[in-house]
Amino acid sequence: MIGKRFYLQTAGQESWLVLGGRRWRAAIGKGGLSAEKREGDGATPVGLWPFRELLFRPGRAAPPLCALPTRPIGENDGWCDAPDHPLYNRPVPLPFEASHEKLWRDDGLYDLIVPLGYNDDPPAAGLGSCIFMHIARPGYAPTEGCIALCEPDLRSVLALLSPGDAVEVLAPQG
Repeated sequence: MIGKRFYLQTAGQESWLVLGGRRWRAAIGKGGLSAEKREGDGATPVGLWPFRELLFRPGRAAPPLCALPTRPIGENDGWCDAPDHPLYNRPVPLPFEASHEKLWRDDGLYDLIVPLGYNDDPPAAGLGSCIFMHIARPGYAPTEGCIALCEPDLRSVLALLSPGDAVEVLAPQG
């Protein structure tokens, strides 16, 4: 059952996460939006994706208030993005023999991560992995397919999230 529904709307070169009368600027994938997401295409998938949990990097800042299940990440945490591996689109311990995303990053983008329920129940090989909501790069530079917000906005959104809430990524109009 879906709780609150956030909407990701894109107009021209800008994207916004919207809930009721509130909105937060967002970055999306460098491949734009896609209803036919594939591994490595850099696109943000169109559809309705539940917020799964909050992962945070301890020591950088206080963990945000959030009603989602919350757990710290460590230096040995990764996420498999190898379509041919049985742990595809799943958290994995590092070192890891197959292709993966490292969650403990120096750039701070993954200090707060919310995995989205895209292609994870169960994962289908090649349809895309590691679709997160995380901290945006300066200037809202495009992501590899994730949704990214500046840290204060992400913290504001996290304070509103509850289990069962989801984001609906809307196809562009026009």
